[in-house]
Amino acid sequence: MTLVNESHPKEFILLGFADRPWLELPLFVLLLITYPMALLGNIAIILVSRLDPRLHSPMYFFLTNLSFLDMCYTTSIVPLMLSCLGSSTKIISYTACVVQLYFYSTMGGSESLLLATMSFDRYVAICRPLHYTLLMNQRTRLLLVSIVWLGGMAFSFSEVTMTFQLPLCGHNQLDHLVCEMPVLIKTACGEKEVNELALSVMLPSPGT
Repeated sequence: MTLVNESHPKEFILLGFADRPWLELPLFVLLLITYPMALLGNIAIILVSRLDPRLHSPMYFFLTNLSFLDMCYTTSIVPLMLSCLGSSTKIISYTACVVQLYFYSTMGGSESLLLATMSFDRYVAICRPLHYTLLMNQRTRLLLVSIVWLGGMAFSFSEVTMTFQLPLCGHNQLDHLVCEMPVLIKTACGEKEVNELALSVMLPSPGT
């Protein structure tokens, strides 16, 4: 593994499928097709939910937010993956890695909280149908969505900050297509038990 004299390198080399280069072109084409389709699908859901008065209900309010989060979530990683797969120079700066990981973690944490919120919404609709409209009024919905976003930001700030405080001892090669916490924690050379524990609590099955 390449070493430099700094604890935190100026850039990372994304290895991706260095051992299977024949996979890069098919994956690039697949992502190039599915990514715009996913964006268009989510945009369609948002527009239909907003334009049709019959869909102005709490369930579709949360669904609209989920579609927006899903667009942000995929946008935080797919363009970088396309750049990595379509280029012979698979390099990302340290700053870009930090920004990408903060954004990606915020979207991922917020999406998990939003799914839990949507489950609570369905619980109220089924178990308290007569009081559903009163309980899930506009103020409550906005409060729940605010908690979702703030919770995602709090998770991202705490976990990503802890991850980048780990000494990398100059290792600048990441066995991935994007910057991801499990990969960075695995690459780190210091005491990382706390980071691994925190990651296992927040993300029960992280990809390593």
